Amino acid sequence: MKQSQHFLDNAENCAQLAERADDEPTYNRFKRMEAAWRALAKEQDWLDGETSPSETAVAAPPETAARI
Repeated sequence: MKQSQHFLDNAENCAQLAERADDEPTYNRFKRMEAAWRALAKEQDWLDGETSPSETAVAAPPETAARI
């Protein structure tokens, strides 16, 4: 199994835990963890040569791009 698939499995687990959360802070924590695992999976695919950098790049907001 690819490393990125392990990361996606962890993301799915976090999503399930978020849906069963008893309160909003816990829900938000699991949703942030899910997003982090998904970002790691995407980056791992890039590191493994599965995707090109342009597919994984996140566009900076115009005001940020102007400062760069």
